[in-house]
Amino acid sequence: MMTRILSSLAGLLAAGALLAADNPNPYPPGPDSEPQAGVPKGERIRGVFTAGTNSVYPGTVRDYTVYLPQQLDPSKPAPLMVLQDGGGYRADVVFDNLIAKKEIPALVGIFVTPGRVKAHSTNALDRFNRSLEYDGLGDAYARFLLNELFPFIERTHNLRLTTNADERAIGGASSGAIAAFTAAWERPDAFHRVFSSIGTYVGLRGGNVYPTLIRKTEPKPIRIFLQDGENDQNIYGGDWWMANQEMERALQFAGYDVNHAWGTGAHDGYQATQVFPDALRWLWRDYPAPVVANAEKKSKQPLVKEVLVDGQGWQLVRDGFRYTEGPAVNSKGEVFFSDIPNNRIHRIGLDGQVTLFAENTGGANGLMFGPDGRLFACANGRKQIVAYDEAAKPTVIAEGIESNDLCVAHNGNLYVTDPDHKKVWLITPDGKRRIVDEGVKYANGVRLSPDQSLLYVADTQGQFVWSYQVADDGSLEYKQKYFHLHLADGATGSSADGLALDTAGRLYVATELGVQYCDQAGRVNGIIPKPQNRWLAHIAFGGPNRDVLYAFCSDKVYCRKTQVHGVLSSEPPIKPAAPRL
Repeated sequence: MMTRILSSLAGLLAAGALLAADNPNPYPPGPDSEPQAGVPKGERIRGVFTAGTNSVYPGTVRDYTVYLPQQLDPSKPAPLMVLQDGGGYRADVVFDNLIAKKEIPALVGIFVTPGRVKAHSTNALDRFNRSLEYDGLGDAYARFLLNELFPFIERTHNLRLTTNADERAIGGASSGAIAAFTAAWERPDAFHRVFSSIGTYVGLRGGNVYPTLIRKTEPKPIRIFLQDGENDQNIYGGDWWMANQEMERALQFAGYDVNHAWGTGAHDGYQATQVFPDALRWLWRDYPAPVVANAEKKSKQPLVKEVLVDGQGWQLVRDGFRYTEGPAVNSKGEVFFSDIPNNRIHRIGLDGQVTLFAENTGGANGLMFGPDGRLFACANGRKQIVAYDEAAKPTVIAEGIESNDLCVAHNGNLYVTDPDHKKVWLITPDGKRRIVDEGVKYANGVRLSPDQSLLYVADTQGQFVWSYQVADDGSLEYKQKYFHLHLADGATGSSADGLALDTAGRLYVATELGVQYCDQAGRVNGIIPKPQNRWLAHIAFGGPNRDVLYAFCSDKVYCRKTQVHGVLSSEPPIKPAAPRL
C-alpha cells in the first residue's frame, strides 16, 4: 500500500496542508499546484510490482502509481516522468494544469517507491532497499527502470511508453534526487531531463564523487534543475547545502544546461513543491527540440577541450565481430586489430574500410608494429609470440610464453604481459628473454612513454597503472603505483585494459568508466564515456595524422576525431613538454 512508503520523503513533499497554524509554510504552493476549474484531471492507478529472482533487486516488492492524463494519445508512444519515493510535489495536479496549458507534453507519470524484501514473520523487519537503490552509483537502478518496471507497466496498463530520451524526465528528493541524476548520468540515452530537490550528493554511498566526475567527463545531454536550502542537513554523510552548490558549480563548469532554486529551507519538500511547476516548464522548454550536450558551448573544461573535438562523438566503424582487441597502428596510420574467438586479424584502411589481414592466428590478442615494419602478436592460443610480414606470413619469435598484450621499443626490445602469472617479460632483438617484473595483480595493457624512458602496465584488478623506469639493458626499475584511476561503483579494480599515448605524454586507459586520460604526473584529467555499455577492451590512435581515437568494444569498433596525436613506440623517441605540477 502507498501508506507503507518507508524511509520516504513523499510525505514531506506533500506536507504543506498538514502544517500547524503556528508553523506556516514558508514556500506556499502557487496556483499551478492547486486544482483548477475546467482543467481535465488525470487518472491515478495504484499497483504493486514484485521482482523476480533474476531482477536487479531480487525479492523486492514496491508500490507504484501511474498517472494517466486525459489528453494521452494512445496511438503514439507516451512521454513520461518518473518520480522516486512514490511521487510528491503535488505532481498529478501540476501535470494536469501544465498539460492543459500545453507547457509540458501529455505525459505518463510513474511514481515508484523503493523496494523492500518482506520479512518471513512479524517478528522480523523487512529489508529496506532505499539507500541501496537510490544512493548507490552505477547503472543498476536505471537498468531496473528500463528493463523491468517500464515493460511491466506497459503490459499491465496497456500503455506504450516512449524510448526517446528527450521525452523522458526523472526526479526525486534527497536520495530520490541522486537516484534520478544517476539514472540520467549512467544512461543519457534514456533520460535527458532531471529534477533534483535536496539531493543527497554526499558520502553515503559515493555520491560525493559526482562533482569531480562531472568536471572531468565529456558533457552529456542532460538538462537538470536543482533545489536546496541553506538549512538543509549537515550530518555524518556530509553537508547537503554545500554539496548541492558544488554540484551546480561543477555542472556549470562542464557546460550543462542547469538551473537552480536556492532558499532558506531545511531537509523538506516545501520549496521544491512551490518551484516544481516552474522547474517543469524550464525542463520541458522548447520541447520537442532535443536536449544537446554543451549546446551553448559553455564548457570551461580546458583539459577536455585540449583532447576532444566539440560535437564529434563516437562513430561506428564496423560491427559483427565476436571480441575485438589488441590494436596496432603502422607508420601509415592504418589500424590492425584482433578478433580473438575468430582467430583473425583485421585491418582498417585509411579509407575506413575493414579488410581481413590474417586468419588462423592462434587466438592472437595484443598486437604492435616493430621498427622493422613487422606486426608482432600475442598468439596465446599457441603460447607463442609471432611477427607477421606485409604478406601476413608469421614467424615465431618466442615459444612457451603465456601473453596478453605487448609493446615494441624503437631499439627492438619487446615487452609482454602475462596476467595469469603476474609477470612482465622482456624479449630482446637477439631472441633472449627474461622476466623483468612480477607481482602486478593482473598485468594487462603495456606501453612505453613517448621518450621510451618509462614503461606503463595496466592492472585490470587494481586502481593504478604501474610505472617503471627502463634501464639501459631493458630491465625495469623503480616500480611505482602511479596513475590513479577512478573506479566504477562497487568495483575493487578499474578494469584497466588497453593503453595508448599522445605526443604530449598523456596516457589513455580503457576502463569500466570509459577512456580515462592522465597527465604525466599520474592524474586523471578527463574521462571519455564508452561508446557502448559493454567491456571496453582497448584503444589506439590511428589515421594518417594519428588523431582518430579507435575503441574496441566487444563485437564493435568505434572511432572519433580528437585534437591530439598518438605516438608510436616503433618510431624514434620524442620528449614531451614537462607536465604542469
